[in-house]
Amino acid sequence: MRTDARALVENCAGWNSRLAARRITAFLDRELADLGLSAAQLGLMAQIAALTDDTLGALAQRSGLEQSTLSRNLRTLEREQLIEITLVETDLRRRAVWLTETGARRLEAAIPVWREAQARLAQVVPTDIVRQLADQSEAL
Repeated sequence: MRTDARALVENCAGWNSRLAARRITAFLDRELADLGLSAAQLGLMAQIAALTDDTLGALAQRSGLEQSTLSRNLRTLEREQLIEITLVETDLRRRAVWLTETGARRLEAAIPVWREAQARLAQVVPTDIVRQLADQSEAL
């Protein structure tokens, strides 16, 4: 059994991708700590700023999160007044999200820090490999 377990740990795409994600996230969290943002928060804020469809459904799909998980993550940003969530006027069952002015300024201040961290990270884990993994896993 030990041999099979070792093979699983060494070869399992799920285990190894989660391990890599945890290590990369921890690195980025350390780099962003002085800004008061986590890598997850920065990613969500960037997604919000980049999306043309500002609904929570579109954000959940783009970020790969279930809506309940997304809502939990957005609550912190909303409490810190970095984002606003409101009902869509044309369909009161849907909600929209956008950055507040404070959120936009925080994102703008974080981007140079992220770029520097990303450059150092790319020396260890090439960006194109990570993007390729994300793109190809979308088929799952």
